[in-house]
Amino acid sequence: MNGILVIDKPQDFTSFDVVAVVRGCLRERKAGHTGTLDPMATGVLPVLLGSATKAQSLLPDTDKEYEASFQLGLTTDTLDITGKVMSRTPAAVRAEQIEALLPQFRGDILQLPPMFSAVYKNGVRLYELARQGIETEREPRQVHIASLELKDFDEQTQSGNLSVCCSKGTYIRSLCDDIGRLLGCGGVLTALRRTRACGFSLEDAIPLSEIRRLAPEGAAAFEKLVRPVDSIFAEFPSVSVSEKQAVRFKNGAPLSLSRLKSLSVPDRETLLRVYAPSGVFLGIGRISPESDELRAHKQF
Repeated sequence: MNGILVIDKPQDFTSFDVVAVVRGCLRERKAGHTGTLDPMATGVLPVLLGSATKAQSLLPDTDKEYEASFQLGLTTDTLDITGKVMSRTPAAVRAEQIEALLPQFRGDILQLPPMFSAVYKNGVRLYELARQGIETEREPRQVHIASLELKDFDEQTQSGNLSVCCSKGTYIRSLCDDIGRLLGCGGVLTALRRTRACGFSLEDAIPLSEIRRLAPEGAAAFEKLVRPVDSIFAEFPSVSVSEKQAVRFKNGAPLSLSRLKSLSVPDRETLLRVYAPSGVFLGIGRISPESDELRAHKQF
């Protein structure tokens, strides 16, 4: 089976756990996810199936959206509620104090990856060092936070909820920790739900329990749930080619731009979705910077 199955990941499952369940239920040997979610996180996790796994290296760098819950007056080694408590500090923060801090986290910011993360340091994952009690220097990384809003805050419990739209590689745990540090009392992430990723939303997602329920019915039960491969490339412009051009594209031969009547994007750095006259998705093409030709970049 080829395509994309958008899963609503349950809590306490790793992304690899989800892929393993999907692989077993659909009896599909080739499967992979589009981006890791921490075990405590829930929400949108697109799973690539069959030939769609070839899309992994071409995924558009789209923003991701989250609903995040946090608790002030507490810090942990993992920066979330699952970690070892490092400090407890009495907090009496008001909602307007948090609101006043948020503008400095919007836009392009530098963020220090947490020690409990999958980032590599000298060939070793940071979390492997952290589990040994080793803390090492890390280089801050630039991330982009397109929007950050305080949805609610309970001044009695010192807990609240944030809505975040951010670039790939942003750590919401670090964001909560940074906000807590600036408030002088510490803060941890207590729950995280990804509401949008790779252009898919929670409305597109299927609970993992439903996948398990349908498994005994066989592959036919999943046909309407699996989305076509090209749906993950919706942000790329498209071009339709003739029957002869489709054959040339599938054979790896370049196509002259002057003969592509439907092409309206001259940007040579743009990846394009290429379709046969029948509407069948052929693959991703790229305009050659050395010539006025469209070449196959990845076929599906």
